[in-house]
Amino acid sequence: MSREDSVAKTASERLQMVRDAIGVAAREAGRSPDAVTLVAVSKTHDAAAVVELLGCGHRVFGENRVQEAQGKFPDLKVSYADLELHLIGPLQTNKAGDAVALFDVIQTVDRPKLARSLAKEMDKQGRRPRCFIQVNTGEEAQKGGVLPADLEALVTLARDLDLPLEGLMCIPPVEEDPAIHFAFLRELARRHGLSELSMGMSGDFDVAVTFGATFVRVGTALFGARDYSQQG
Repeated sequence: MSREDSVAKTASERLQMVRDAIGVAAREAGRSPDAVTLVAVSKTHDAAAVVELLGCGHRVFGENRVQEAQGKFPDLKVSYADLELHLIGPLQTNKAGDAVALFDVIQTVDRPKLARSLAKEMDKQGRRPRCFIQVNTGEEAQKGGVLPADLEALVTLARDLDLPLEGLMCIPPVEEDPAIHFAFLRELARRHGLSELSMGMSGDFDVAVTFGATFVRVGTALFGARDYSQQG
């Protein structure tokens, strides 16, 4: 679906188009569409845009920044008890407490210090968001995520800390074929006995589904282009 299509359609139509594309990709791969959870990435979009999708029955959302999520989701989570919020952006250790308090899933665990901070906050708050480890499959210096060579040690630590570790997440390099990275992440998850895979965004979520994604993170195809000028 092109960006022009995503802007022209209503929220309901955009949501249905993405769901339909997930269904086609899943069935072609011999999978059930129900095995794939759509995470609607609402970063830079206001609460009104989220409410539009909530009105269409969608309940799973993703945000990149703790502070931005704090500005729009606490009241929505009161109004919609079944709303599920994922953190899909980098997390500073000094924000671990805020993240544990607000998010239901933290997809970007990527270093021992953060894992320890999250475990401490979970024990303190009595709240246990599910966790994914972000893997830097392209080994890009500017990108978050644990290097593949260091993944085993981080998985072991997360399990020793009793983090509710469920799966792996990746963001492939923009200039490379994402299929290579999706296949790699799937193999890493298999090696470590992890069942969930968060991979694929607006431009490649259908490819990710064919490689076993159980969560796809879709923003522009649902909300339209982002206006970063409104961010501080």
